[in-house]
Amino acid sequence: MIGIDSRIVIAGAGSIGCYVGGRLAVAGKAVTLLVRPRMIERLQQEGLRIIDPDGSEKLVEPGQFSLTSDSEIAFRQADIILVTVKSGATEEMAKSIRESAPSDIIVVSLQNGVGNAETLRQHLPPEATVISGMVPFNIVQSEPSVSPLNVRRTMPGTILIDDTLGGLAEVLSDPGLSVQAHPDMQGILWGKLLINLNNALNALSNLPLVEQLADRNWRLLIADQMSEGLKVVRAHGITPAKVQGASPSVLPWILRLPNFLFRIVAARMLAINPHARSSMWEDLSRGRATEIDYLQGVIVRLAREKNIAVPLTRKVSACVKQAEGKPLQSHSVEDIRG
Repeated sequence: MIGIDSRIVIAGAGSIGCYVGGRLAVAGKAVTLLVRPRMIERLQQEGLRIIDPDGSEKLVEPGQFSLTSDSEIAFRQADIILVTVKSGATEEMAKSIRESAPSDIIVVSLQNGVGNAETLRQHLPPEATVISGMVPFNIVQSEPSVSPLNVRRTMPGTILIDDTLGGLAEVLSDPGLSVQAHPDMQGILWGKLLINLNNALNALSNLPLVEQLADRNWRLLIADQMSEGLKVVRAHGITPAKVQGASPSVLPWILRLPNFLFRIVAARMLAINPHARSSMWEDLSRGRATEIDYLQGVIVRLAREKNIAVPLTRKVSACVKQAEGKPLQSHSVEDIRG
C-alpha cells in the first residue's frame, strides 16, 4: 500500500536521480540512493547540495538518506523504485529489480525516450506495477572538484506520471517537487521526445541553452529537425501531447520567428538558468555514452518503416556518434547542415 512512509529507491542516482532523491529526502521521505561505488564515500562524507531555479539551496545531510552500490540491498525492502538510468541501461536495471525486489514492487520510469516503461514491463513480474513518467526540467551537476556535489535544477516544471495508481503522485511530491498524474503519458513522452531532439544539437553546439536559443540560425536548425520528427510520428498515427504548455506542432513555427518576435513569443522559453545545458552535453563533456539511439534513433527507425527521408536527423545522429568518447568540440550550424 502506498503511504507517506513508503521506502523509495532511486535506481541510478545521477543528476536527475540525485536531485529527485535529495528533494524527497529533505521532505523526510525514506530514500535510498543506488549509486556507483566511487560516489559512496563522497556522499557519505559531504552530503548533497540541491539548487532550485530561484537560486535557493538546501544541503542534504548524509544522515538524511541511505546509500548503497549493491542493488540487492537497495531493492529487497523497497516499496517504490524510481528508475533514472540512461535508456540503454533499462533492461539491465529491470533484471536487477526482478532478482531482488518484492514481486509487487512499484516501478516508475523517470527517463528520456518513449519505450522504457515497456522494457521494464517485459522483464519484471506480472505483479509489478510499472508507471511511465516524464521530467520536464534538466539538472546540471557540478564538476568533481566541487564539494559537496551540487545538482542544480535550471528551470521550473511539474513531473508527470501515469494516473493508473491513485495516491502515488502525492507520495512523490513535496513543496519543492511537484508531481502530478496525467491520463495520456504516451502522448506526453512523444511530445518530450520531439523537444529532446535538441539535446543533441545543444551538446554539439557546446553552448548554454539560452545562448543557443538566442541564435536564430540554431533555432532554424532545431525547427527543421523537429519538423522531420513531426512528419514521421504523424505518419505512424502518433499524436504528441503538449509538454509544459508547448505544443510540438507549433514549436517549429515559433523557433523560426525573427529574433525580436521570438523574444516576445518565447519569453518563457528563454527564462531559464544561464547554466542550463542538455543532459547529452553533460554526457559528451564527460566522455560517457549518449542516448542518441533512443532519441534521434527512434525517429530514424520509424522513418525507415514509412520510407520517409530524414537527412538532418540522420546527420545529427552521425555527428553525435562521431563525438562520443572524444574531447568535446564545438560544432557550428554549417558543420551540421553539411
